[in-house]
Parts: sequence; C-alpha cells; structure tokens
Amino acid sequence: MTDFVIKPWSHVAGELTEGPRWDDDRQELLWVDIPRSQFHRATLTPEGTPGEMQTFTLDTHVGAVAPAAGSGGGYVAAAGQGFTYIAPGGQTRRLAQPEAGNTHLRMNDGACDAAGRFWAGTMAYDETPEAGCLFRLELDGSCTTMLTDLTISNGIGWSPDNRTMYLNDSGAGSLQAFDYDEPTGDIGSRRTLVHLEPPRAPDGLTVDANGDIWVAVWGGSCVRRYSPSGRLLTEIALPVERPTSCAFGGHRLETLFVTTAREGLDTERLRRQPHAGHVFAIDGLNVRGMPCNPYRGQL
Repeated sequence: MTDFVIKPWSHVAGELTEGPRWDDDRQELLWVDIPRSQFHRATLTPEGTPGEMQTFTLDTHVGAVAPAAGSGGGYVAAAGQGFTYIAPGGQTRRLAQPEAGNTHLRMNDGACDAAGRFWAGTMAYDETPEAGCLFRLELDGSCTTMLTDLTISNGIGWSPDNRTMYLNDSGAGSLQAFDYDEPTGDIGSRRTLVHLEPPRAPDGLTVDANGDIWVAVWGGSCVRRYSPSGRLLTEIALPVERPTSCAFGGHRLETLFVTTAREGLDTERLRRQPHAGHVFAIDGLNVRGMPCNPYRGQL
C-alpha cells in the first residue's frame, strides 16, 4: 500500500467539514460543514473530480446527513437538537427532536444501519464530559436513546456481517465496539479497541468491505486502518493537522474521501497547511469500501 495518491478534492475549503457519505444509488458524495450549517452533495466526473455540486444551508448546525429512500428522495440530517428532513428542493421539516430545548448540545456524527435506522450522537458545545448521548431514529419516526455517557459521539459504522457496531468517543479518545443485532438494533458487550492520548483523538470512521476500520485521527495528521481486533495495520499521513472523517466512494468504491477542518487553526498553522478544510481523495489503496445506507423510515 505504498503507491497511493493523496490530493485535495473539493474546490473550496470548509470550516469543519465532516461526515462524508457515498450514496451509490445517486452516485454522489455527501458531506457537511458543521459551523456553517451547510450540507453539500456532489457528483463525480469520469475522471473522479467533482462534478455538479449543490449546497443546502440549514437554520441550525448540521452534524451528518443520509439519503432518504423512497420515491420522494431527499435527505435526513442530524441537525440542531434532533433530526430534520431535507426535500430535494431544499425545504426542511423537523422530525424527532430528542434534545429539544437543550441548546447547549448539538447533534454530531451519525449514519444509517443496514435496516435503515438513523443513529446519531450528541455533544455539548463546551465538550462537557459524558454530556452526550447516542440516539436512534426508528423506522416509525420515533427516537430511542441508546447510550447516555458519551463526550463527543463520533464515527459510527458496522461490520460487513452486521454483527458488530463501531463508535468513536472523541472526548474519551476511544474506538469502541459493540455486539450488534441487526433485526432488533440492540447493542451489547461494549469494549474499547483503541485508545489515543491528546492531542490526538479518533474522529469519524468507515468500515471497508474486508471489515477493517479506517479512522480519521483529529490532531494526528493521518488516517489509520485498524483490524476488527484493534490492531494498527496502516497509517496514512496527510498534509493537514485535523482530519475529521472518511468514507470510501467513487465509481468503484475504491477512493477514500477524507474530510478535514481549519477551525481553530491560527494564521501560521493555516499557512503551513493551506488545504485544511478541503475534502481529500486518496486513490491506489487497493481496498474497496461499502456505500452508505439510506434512511428507510417514515417521513
């Protein structure tokens, strides 16, 4: 894995770009810019460069998005203190709001499982320890609290056989694994696979088709690949300090897209890393990923 190519992919930089997701049905990459309350979608040209791009601006901070299944299309976002539907034309409608009124918290990263339920976590704006939760937007539109002791809920994903769920708590510096039951969505047997010390923290993650876990290391200028047991397999250095998340996508699901941040970097640090905040593309990894799952519930 030495012949890979890393390059800035997006045309513009965001403040805190996050949550890349590849929608294989629509052949487009989705990602968000949290403090700017923006959600981006872009197709790819045959050469793999950004094609048509559309940006939606919400009225609240948005942590993650997922495509919505069904003829109506659109997207579901983890935004503000709950979940929001975004129609293809940009109109929005509030769905379940599990943290309604708790404006010191916001939704953060999230993704849909194979059954189409949308899992997303929260964090306090001041990163108060264990103030965050993990919620699950059910197929009937209700919301279930799954975990209550998280600091910065991040980077959720599932093994290819849907028997294990992975979750990063960036505040605790841990990559955690849970036994997972796809029919019910139940989780159990929580264990820590990896622990990172500050200033490094595990941020977003993706799971490839082989079952390995790719983690964007905030403050570590790299993406790491771990085995399901937590053994470090690969570290890919990036020319930016704050990778935030990653996802495989592209026409063959072989490009690793990595979102990054420029938020909090002073002038000198930005001078040294002028592409901070861009989405990067890494090719030549000889690894195939899995597309994101859509939300399959009531809207």
